[in-house]
Amino acid sequence: MIEKIFNLNNDVVNKTNFILFYGNNEGLKNQEISKITKNHNILKLDENEILNNKDSFFENILSGSFFEKEKFFIIKRATDRITKIIDELSLKNIDDSVVIIDSGILEKKSKLRSLFEKDKKFICVAFYPDTEQTLSKLAYNFLKEKKISISPANTNLIINKCNGDREHLLNELKKLEYFSKNGKRISSENIAKLTNLAENHSISELIDNCLAKNKKKIISILNENNFSNEDCVLIIRTLLNKSKKLLKLSSEYKNSQNINLTISSAKPPIFWKDKEITKQQILKWTPENIKKLIYKLSEVELIIKKNINISINLITNFILEQSSSNTNN
Repeated sequence: MIEKIFNLNNDVVNKTNFILFYGNNEGLKNQEISKITKNHNILKLDENEILNNKDSFFENILSGSFFEKEKFFIIKRATDRITKIIDELSLKNIDDSVVIIDSGILEKKSKLRSLFEKDKKFICVAFYPDTEQTLSKLAYNFLKEKKISISPANTNLIINKCNGDREHLLNELKKLEYFSKNGKRISSENIAKLTNLAENHSISELIDNCLAKNKKKIISILNENNFSNEDCVLIIRTLLNKSKKLLKLSSEYKNSQNINLTISSAKPPIFWKDKEITKQQILKWTPENIKKLIYKLSEVELIIKKNINISINLITNFILEQSSSNTNN
């Protein structure tokens, strides 16, 4: 059953155990999910986790694993592949559980979207990009509340960088808030520097753990961050750059067979807090396998650019695949 965002309230949500949120406005989706799950325990799962272990997922939902009556399960980065599982689960008694499916853009022919739109037991809500007017109002209210002085032209500059997503807007505005606390004047040059960081911290952490093959940490990062389709090229480029650096270190380690010497003699020097995870990466990859990875990355980047609507699923699958493969022999 189709519902509009402005109709969502407790009365509507309490009528169902299955809710589909789809679209590319991650900020608005997160706001609505927070409202629904407020004061409840929630379990976030990636679609791949469920597809790889359906029995465990069913057991979690059907058992009283939380110390409260109502349980919330959020399935992130969902696609049509989860449709059969949701259909099967809907036939079981899960009165004390609510399953929220968080998906990106779904075409009209999507099986998942069709299931939720046609079945009256389900709720389906589309999240389209925010309008410029909506974002302008959000920015104005934020700047007024924080007493930040900034010109309308610079406000519009920030809004235009956010691609219709309020979450991106609020992240950029918070950067300005922290910057202005030191009494610094916010100029166009400062805005350009603050809103065009060369590397996103979450993306860097994701890639470091991918190369270190820390699968649990990777899943945690994916579940706690809402990477957009636009982030995928940055993720690929970051992985490519870090792979090239790792190739050099791995080759040096192959010659010296001394991990500490390899780390200490690295140029440019490795920052102290990165030394441990870099060791893990060197020990997990041979130079030959890193070369294969670099070659694959070029192919994956082309596929992502041709399929931008499902790019987050493509990159997620690729990263999880790399974290599971055996590359140290």
